Amino acid sequence: MTDELRAALAAIPALAGYDGPLQRLGGLTNMVYRAGEACLRIPGKGTQEYINRANEAVAAREAARAGVSPEVLYADPASGLMATRFIAGAETMSPDRFKARPGSPARAGRAFQRLHSSGAVFPFRFELFAMIDDYLRVLSTKDVALPAGYHDVVREAEAVRAALAAHAIPLAACHCDPLCENFLDTGDRMWIVDWEYSGMNDPLWDLGDLSVEGRFDVAQDEELTRAYFGGEPRPAERGRIVIYKAMCDLLWTLWGLIQLANDNPADDFRAYADGRFARCKALMETTEFSRHLAAIRAG
Repeated sequence: MTDELRAALAAIPALAGYDGPLQRLGGLTNMVYRAGEACLRIPGKGTQEYINRANEAVAAREAARAGVSPEVLYADPASGLMATRFIAGAETMSPDRFKARPGSPARAGRAFQRLHSSGAVFPFRFELFAMIDDYLRVLSTKDVALPAGYHDVVREAEAVRAALAAHAIPLAACHCDPLCENFLDTGDRMWIVDWEYSGMNDPLWDLGDLSVEGRFDVAQDEELTRAYFGGEPRPAERGRIVIYKAMCDLLWTLWGLIQLANDNPADDFRAYADGRFARCKALMETTEFSRHLAAIRAG
């Protein structure tokens, strides 16, 4: 066990005496370990530049109260150290597992519905275009190049901003970063973890973003959406989900570049960022995108 892990365990009252095995559970920006009946999260290098740990701690506890996330055993807003209850018998999801495990998109849809309708209030307001500006400011201090044409696409997205604002829907407590690996599936119930980017947001962001992260096909999209709405959504609701597929790629392109600048070794973040931006542009150029944008404008 490394000195860093020993220090982390010693700082958490519920784990201070733990001397059993530690199992690495992964994480793109953080180090996550199983320690007996607990899950230990040590924040990654540079994450303090763009994550508010006090907001995250509140959101994690609120999500646990809503019944969609494990109990928080410890959270230190200063260091970002966190421990939660380990969910036994749950499978950490991936795009392949979302395809292979029957009913998993529907279970994710029901978990989102439970969260969004819980009345939970998160401290942060997740505002897409403000976050793009914030990430661009962070990147202005780094020696990393934006993909060619990035600012042009942001300008084109002003039409999206106007359409969404013209028919705003009530904000809800949202996860906002639904990577497949943030979902734990028991087969009966889907749990959601990692509330670093969570905030009050248009709830349909979560559905569009999960579809992108999970590389959902049409059938999976339908299963997710119908489970969430309890039936067929209105055209404007379906439109928002599709529009957010492009917008999440526009935002997370910049997140990938920040990881690249911070020398995060977890992935090839140049390829990650360039791939997300190319996918965003490709969707925005389709007639489908224009049709869904028109549905949003119609309300």
